[in-house]
Amino acid sequence: MVGRSWKELHLVGKATIIAITALDAGMRAWALRDLAGRDASEVNGPRWFWGAALGLVTSSGVLPAAYFLRGRKPATASSPSEA
Repeated sequence: MVGRSWKELHLVGKATIIAITALDAGMRAWALRDLAGRDASEVNGPRWFWGAALGLVTSSGVLPAAYFLRGRKPATASSPSEA
């Protein structure tokens, strides 16, 4: 696919590019929404860095996956309150 124009690509090639792009955009939106709802103490690293990277870098889903796997701190189990 290197050196080909969009018109020269086969239908399968075009569909693959569109699917990967849509997957990346959806995962980045999901990660940004998750990041917006978290306190800075719940994120590994600076929130501004994750936000800038997720908002600006197209990575075929790699960067959002890294955020979900390594960028969030594990949830702490809270003990049920006794009434």
